[in-house]
Amino acid sequence: MNKITNRIILIIILLLAFNNIEAQNFEKFAKNIMLKDSIPEMTFAIITKDSISIKKILGHHKITELNEKPNANINDLFHLGSNTKAITGFIAGYLVDKNKIEWDTKFFDLFPKLKKKSNKDYHNITLKDLLTHRANTQPFTSGAEYQKLPKFNGNKQQQRAKFARYVLTLLAVNNTANHNYSNAGYSVATVMLEKVSGKSWENLCNEILKSNLNIDFVFGWPNRNAQNQPYGHWIENGKIVPVNPNTEYDLSLAEPAGDISMNIDNYTKFIQLNIKGLSKENDFLNLETYNFLHTAKEEYAIGWGNYTKNDKQISEHSGSDGTFFCYAQIDRKKLIGYVVIVNSGTQNAQNGVFEMINELKKK
Repeated sequence: MNKITNRIILIIILLLAFNNIEAQNFEKFAKNIMLKDSIPEMTFAIITKDSISIKKILGHHKITELNEKPNANINDLFHLGSNTKAITGFIAGYLVDKNKIEWDTKFFDLFPKLKKKSNKDYHNITLKDLLTHRANTQPFTSGAEYQKLPKFNGNKQQQRAKFARYVLTLLAVNNTANHNYSNAGYSVATVMLEKVSGKSWENLCNEILKSNLNIDFVFGWPNRNAQNQPYGHWIENGKIVPVNPNTEYDLSLAEPAGDISMNIDNYTKFIQLNIKGLSKENDFLNLETYNFLHTAKEEYAIGWGNYTKNDKQISEHSGSDGTFFCYAQIDRKKLIGYVVIVNSGTQNAQNGVFEMINELKKK
């Protein structure tokens, strides 16, 4: 081998050694956070358009297992919560690119027969309004709101359609806020996507994510889909406890707003896909569509929070149903992403996630 080849090999070895040391440092930092904030399991990653430079998974499926050997593994699923919204927005972008619908398509242009019984404040809402939280639909971010609902019969798609119809009869949120966050708005938008595609949201997810992009996922909690999966955790009687999969907790009406689970491999694939699109190196969606998803509106675009701070252009989102907590951030100028997910939804766990994100960003 010549000198140049030897030098290249040496550089590669040094880079690998540096990354290994860096990963070990992050792992030590994460373990300290997990101990301090009572987080049973954590996964985290740093993503660029070319690589996943850091990816780790640590801990236990349940907090009751802390005295046992760690059982976290790369196939563990984590509930994404409201980070599912970026997936629903991505599906909307796909259908826009296929000329099935437009961002400015009005809901009642697709469902004219529903207009008469709906609140007139919603008569001109569009797909973009709903996905950017500008339609002023009621939030449906708390369990109390769902408990007041009438019973909706049928399969998931049919129940979702009835829920959307009901939501549009309610009073609109009336304030001067830039946007009004609404899980219900994403269900209403999904009904539009189902109408123009002729497919349920679940089938669209399977077709676009699994078949076309090789990104695997499940609907609902990890431990409702398979044994030996992480449990979510919340507080009961002042104590953090694992949430049994049979617990009465149904997110199906707002599934497109927050009820997908993925392992870290597949979630980083999705984040990297967005980074590649923003860098104009992926054309699964039109290049302008990738940009639109992240910048359609200030503060909240489509499935992504959007802000500029200290010359940084950031897309971010957090998601939790109270049992897991997921946070993802993309620096659109540096084209680098950060992900931290834990199997606890407590306030301490959320604080720990943001502490870990800040540490990853020092790299």
